[in-house]
Order: sequence, then C-alpha cells, then structure tokens
Amino acid sequence: METAIGVFDSRDRAEEALKELLKRNVPLESIVFLTTSETEAASLAKEFGAWAGGFAGGAAGMTGAVAVATLMVIPGLGQALALGIGATALLGLAGVGAGSAAGKAAAADRSVPQPIPDNEDAALFRKVLKAGRSLIIVRTDWHEVASVACSILDRTGISIQEHTNLRMQASTREVGEVTVVDISGRITLGEGNVMLRDIVQELVEKRKTKIALNLAGVDHIDSAGIGELVRSHTAVRRAGGQLKIVNPGKKVQEVLKMTSLNAVFDIHQDEASAIKSFGQSSGAKA
Repeated sequence: METAIGVFDSRDRAEEALKELLKRNVPLESIVFLTTSETEAASLAKEFGAWAGGFAGGAAGMTGAVAVATLMVIPGLGQALALGIGATALLGLAGVGAGSAAGKAAAADRSVPQPIPDNEDAALFRKVLKAGRSLIIVRTDWHEVASVACSILDRTGISIQEHTNLRMQASTREVGEVTVVDISGRITLGEGNVMLRDIVQELVEKRKTKIALNLAGVDHIDSAGIGELVRSHTAVRRAGGQLKIVNPGKKVQEVLKMTSLNAVFDIHQDEASAIKSFGQSSGAKA
C-alpha cells in the first residue's frame, strides 16, 4: 500500500487539496484529513460532503456519509479530529466515537472519544498537529491513484518544490552493530519510496534494526517519500529497533522543518553522533 502525506499550514490550501483529490477521482475511503481545530473540521466536513456528492453525481446519502469527523484523543496532545469516511479503517481507530462534524451539532452528536494507542502514528500526529499544522493522508493499493494524490499534495502542501532528474541510488554498510544506508537522488513515488521500503523491510527481516539513513545525497523528496520515511520509522520501532536520519541536505532539512517532521525523526548532522546515539562505539567499518 502506498502512503502519501501532505502537511498544510492554512485551511485554504487544505481545502484546495481535498477538492482536487475528489475531482481527480481519488477514492473517498483513501482520504483522511487531520486537524486539532473543530472549527476547521466542521467547515471542511460540510464542504467535503457537498463536493463528494457533486462529484458522485449527487448520490443519495453521499453528503451525510462523508461529513464525518472521528474524534480522537492523542496521548500528549488531547483532542484531534480525523475527517473522512475512511478515517477509522485507515488510522486503526476502531471503537473511537464518531459523529457529524457539521456546525455545532458535532459536539452534541459525538459519543465519548477513546484514546488511540500511544504508538508511532500517534507520535507523528501529536508532533505535527501540535505545531499548528494539519495533515492529509492518502493510502491506496493503486499506483495510479497514488500518483495523482502525490502530484496534488506536492503542489498544494508544504514540500520541496524543486525536482531532480537523478534516480535514487542506495547502498548499505555496517558500522559495528549499526547498518548505514547511504541514499542519493530522489525519494519519490514508484521509485525511491519502493526501494527504501524494500531495503528497510529486508533489514528488519534480518533483525538488523539499528538503522541510520544517510540522506546527504538526497535532493528531492515528495509526499510519497515523506510517507515512506514515516512508514520505515514505524516499522523499525515496531520491530524493537531504532531508525535515525543522518546528514540531511539543505532541501530535505527545509521540508522536515516546514512540515514539523523534524520533531518526529531523530536527526543527526554527522554519522559519528548518530552511531554514538545508538548506545555503542563507532566500531570498525565493514
């Protein structure tokens, strides 16, 4: 499954992205919008439903079905709202209270919210939302849908706008118990994100879960690349390991900072400090 993450610092840009995603036939069940603002959620829920009904030819019940905001309690943050009919399934929020998020009825109609697990997804949501950002997450099994979603989220959200023609290249080496993955080029949909996913998955399967991603040579990352970094971080942590980012270039640093993802990842400016942070000496390079 492909994951594209767009981070927004304004309601207008998020609205533009949501409307275009629906217009370009990205399935409703693949889209989730996250915010801590109930006013923003209520306003967008009403419009989200109207857009969806219009694009679906005015199907009966469509407006009400999508104008749903799932009320979450994120550990360390408090209440947040996830807009979209696929929120519960996509975010693993089974059992969380849900109700209409249209206007003042939202507070009255929702059942008592339940906290989501204090896992890696919760950490991502907490740190990005706490910085006043909102997120749009698109998860899909279809490459064509992911491609459309990425193009929209890259254009409307906070991202690196300059592109490179260099394809992603990667190699691994061992520094003591740490596996360093040297990456260059671009981490983008259908190319770099798949390569990164395969590398991390193979390392986890081999129980090599102390991983340092050296991004010194990466000069472009799109919304799918951001999604893959988050996925990799989560996968390694679930396996009981640690993933750290080493020496990100200026462009990558900018996008991590602008999206507040610099608070999610453990980032080091040089390899020596990253290796040391794993709790071991640098060892001998293999």
